[in-house]
Amino acid sequence: MDLGLKGKAALVCASSKGLGRGCAAALAAEGVDLVLVARGRDALDATAQALREATGVTVVAVAADITTDAGRAQALDAARDLRHGVAAAFDIVVTNAGGPPMGDFREFDRAAWLEAVEANMLTPIELIKATVDGMSARGWGRIVNVTSSSVKSPIATLSLSNGARSGLTGFVAGVAREIAGRGVTINNLLPGAFATDRLVSSFAPRAQRLGISADEVARQRAAAIPAGRFGTPEEFGAACAFLCSTQAAYITGQNVLIDGGAYPGTF
Repeated sequence: MDLGLKGKAALVCASSKGLGRGCAAALAAEGVDLVLVARGRDALDATAQALREATGVTVVAVAADITTDAGRAQALDAARDLRHGVAAAFDIVVTNAGGPPMGDFREFDRAAWLEAVEANMLTPIELIKATVDGMSARGWGRIVNVTSSSVKSPIATLSLSNGARSGLTGFVAGVAREIAGRGVTINNLLPGAFATDRLVSSFAPRAQRLGISADEVARQRAAAIPAGRFGTPEEFGAACAFLCSTQAAYITGQNVLIDGGAYPGTF
């Protein structure tokens, strides 16, 4: 299926590896020129070069912290290097930022809550605010927010994420419908357990607490998922690319859960 995206310009956040890289790779394969943003320069440059070589699209790498004013300014200004030639003129924006720490909510002070809200609620809102009017004026745009399955099914140890991402979800529900008639869609992708560095890093602490190996923790975790395995960044990226496609123009304001069937509810 041709997704109708060739020649579009996209900003993909936290895209040097993991789910962000999966989204970037899927869009690049469809002929989308990219601005990639991540904090780590080495991994970012490696990803950018790999995507250039694999697809031939233009890829601009911006080593910055997207959760800061300065980082967002750098990322938005990098649109000048793509076909539009002006700042913030993206056709597609994929917002994404590392999740906040896990733990008991009693352990988190006010600063931790504000940091979570800044990264996982306010940063996507600022990016939407900076780009959505330009998309509306051009009559076409796609915004996809990478959030978490915890929005749908809260996880006690992810209280910071539960709160901040739920705030973003409520915001998107309103603004997506406000602009739905202008050719612009906004949707949220809610990943469950995917084979990323963040997931793997959670195995060792749990293994230590339970007195078992990290491999056994991984096996038990995967076995609890109806699909019997963890998702891959490539699968996640494919879903993101479809939501950005011309075929998905009638999908907006939605929370798309991708979790291998882990969520047990009907709605």
